[in-house]
Amino acid sequence: MPITDKDGNKLSISQIIEKVLIRIKTVHLELVTGLLWWLVGYVPSHAFRKFCYRLSGMKIARKSTIHMGARIYYPKGIEIGEGTLIGEKSTLDGRKQLKNSRGGLKIGNHVDIASDVMIWTSQHDIHSENMATVEEKVTIEDYVFIGPRSIILPGVTIGRGAIIAAGSVVTKDVESMKIVAGVPAKEIGDRKGKNLHYRLGRPRLFQ
Repeated sequence: MPITDKDGNKLSISQIIEKVLIRIKTVHLELVTGLLWWLVGYVPSHAFRKFCYRLSGMKIARKSTIHMGARIYYPKGIEIGEGTLIGEKSTLDGRKQLKNSRGGLKIGNHVDIASDVMIWTSQHDIHSENMATVEEKVTIEDYVFIGPRSIILPGVTIGRGAIIAAGSVVTKDVESMKIVAGVPAKEIGDRKGKNLHYRLGRPRLFQ
């Protein structure tokens, strides 16, 4: 009896082997992801969490902090600059697993990301016949502020010093020093101070 994929297409031996290897890799990643979410993510120690995130392949520069409850997808695809603060229960998606993937997440220096922010680099192509997965890189440049419960969608670049208002859904690039708000996010103003050189405060203890 022939072995078929989920769409009923007959698979060759090489295709079967490839799918088995992909499944093993996926299960391993899901195990790592689960450990980061449910064990590491709720330990009330910034140093311990940062150590574990780095051990899993994430690049985190000095004086940067991810607060408790973060949901991490594919930590190897995430790079965080210096002095950046990421609020509790944030979602960081670094996925770049597909062939010819353009995914991954890069966050710059002194970026302030509030609580419950969701940053996605992977989504489905709703126009493809098989709902194909698409991965596109998200880049957040230095001194950006992202307000609580905002959503950043795949392929977006947020320019230096931009402000994303609370609850916004960012579907396209945001220019440097612009303020955007809404669903989908639209420009509503400009940031006044142009010579940004501040440092964010310390992370909240036991959070």
